[in-house]
Amino acid sequence: MPIPRTPALARARLLANGEQIDGIACQSSEQVLFHIHAHLTIFVRGVARQIPAGIGIAPPYQVDATPQGAFVAGASCFMWLHTHSADGIIHTESPIQRTYTLGDFFDIWGQPLDREHVGPAHGPVTALFNGRVYTGNPRRIPLLAHAQIQLEVGRPLVAPEQITFPQGL
Repeated sequence: MPIPRTPALARARLLANGEQIDGIACQSSEQVLFHIHAHLTIFVRGVARQIPAGIGIAPPYQVDATPQGAFVAGASCFMWLHTHSADGIIHTESPIQRTYTLGDFFDIWGQPLDREHVGPAHGPVTALFNGRVYTGNPRRIPLLAHAQIQLEVGRPLVAPEQITFPQGL
């Protein structure tokens, strides 16, 4: 999965074992009864920004070096929504089947999300869901299996990105 060669949009929030956000717990091991992945891409005024590794994961981290970059393989706890690397893949690994939303993910990240804000970036937000403009509140975008979500703050707008999920994701 390509990782933008630009700075992260914002740092991951520091979490603690047992912490809950939006009814989502940070537990000592990953929960895989419900296990899917979505992809998030963010552009600010036409420039791609990284979604950092470690969102929804509490330190201390066990980080593996891979050819693509750092991969957070272990930690003191994992939220049911998290990122292992800066590739934009949002991992849903939950003990219950539920439709999680992009708003849940941003709350875990500790960043605002609405029609005028994507983390610290502000301006008109254009949201794309599976290549089509999403006209509702971006917080309500569902994190479905293999969903491709693109958020753009300001102009110029960038054509929808299409990724191919690696086998097994």
